[in-house]
Amino acid sequence: MKKLLIPIIVLAVIGFGFYNWAVGFNNTAIDLQENATETWGNVENSYQRRNDLIGNLVKTVQGAADFEKGTLEAVIKARAEATKTTINAGDLTPEKMAAFQKAQSGLSGALSKLMVVVERYPDLKSNQNFLKLQDELASTENQILTARTRFNEAVKPYNKHVKTFPNKILAGWFGFDPMEYFSSDEGADKPVDVEFDFKK
Repeated sequence: MKKLLIPIIVLAVIGFGFYNWAVGFNNTAIDLQENATETWGNVENSYQRRNDLIGNLVKTVQGAADFEKGTLEAVIKARAEATKTTINAGDLTPEKMAAFQKAQSGLSGALSKLMVVVERYPDLKSNQNFLKLQDELASTENQILTARTRFNEAVKPYNKHVKTFPNKILAGWFGFDPMEYFSSDEGADKPVDVEFDFKK
């Protein structure tokens, strides 16, 4: 009887240890995942604010006489593309993250071109509504940068938790997939080439 009791006790201790490990892993993974999900929401809110401001900016610019139609249309199209490209925080795959970043970068590029063209319109540059929107956009761009940085900071401990051995085994069983980081926009490592039109 004693011989049978010892293996049962050993198995019970091992089982209890495994249970505690699994519970600890699961609870920590949930906490880290929720934190990353919350910071992703802040990223989305920042981008949504920018989209709303750009809509108001476009309306203001449309009021300027003879403003380049093609430039405005490019911004409107890029804004529509950025607005429809969304990702659920629980499904941040490399492909979806790349598509999201591409859409947002396209909008940033179109907006930059719009701002360069505005330089040719003194009345528009002195429009108080336009100036206010321009300041708010600059502030929002800083918020976006901060939100993206905080998201990456929140993703790092979560990814480390679910990728390291032996946690990786439990992550596969419990369905905790690594989350994708925000990377720098394409071409961000190259110097910006800005051309000014000084022709009258």
